[in-house]
Amino acid sequence: MTSPTQTGPPNAALRRSGWATRRTPLWVFAVLAIAAVGVLLVSLSHKPSQSQRASDLRGYFGDVNSGVGSCAAGLQGSESAYDQVLGGDAAQAKAALAIFAYGGSNCTVASNEALNDFANYQVTESLDALNLDAADNDVLTWSFDSTAVQADMTAVLKATTPAARTSAAATLNSALGKLDAERATVNAIWTAAEKTTGSGAALPSLPTWTPPAS
Repeated sequence: MTSPTQTGPPNAALRRSGWATRRTPLWVFAVLAIAAVGVLLVSLSHKPSQSQRASDLRGYFGDVNSGVGSCAAGLQGSESAYDQVLGGDAAQAKAALAIFAYGGSNCTVASNEALNDFANYQVTESLDALNLDAADNDVLTWSFDSTAVQADMTAVLKATTPAARTSAAATLNSALGKLDAERATVNAIWTAAEKTTGSGAALPSLPTWTPPAS
């Protein structure tokens, strides 16, 4: 009896199905490790010194003064005019009203280019941990509320009866209390930043004022 003809090798191994797995060369991991160490060293080398942070904070305070300074100056001018009129110089009432209007508009981002620029201000990276962005937002709120204060001054001077003047003066005092609270919040952040960096720079000026009795 004749055996059948064999057409393939005996005991042929079965092929694996699917794609072949390619191992990542060890040198790739070495390069990645070296790159990670390099990034870490670069970040450490760029960590600002205490003196650099103090200098950056002084620069920041200067930027705040540039942004809000004209609004603060306008508010002070309005306060002086108000004091003068309530001190007995009734002839200055018309001029005082014009000062209030100008000072109030100068505390809005729509009318004050410097304040508008400050609304888009970015705190430098070395000061990121000092919560200065929150202080900047509070400064803008303070500026906006300064407009309301100067509108309240106008209401006092335009009041035609003692009762109306008393009511307007009470509203003014309430608005001033709000400004005082905002100023205290901002100054607390700035004072903490000074302590952290060791900067001896003067804080930006947000004027405080006690109006005379109406």
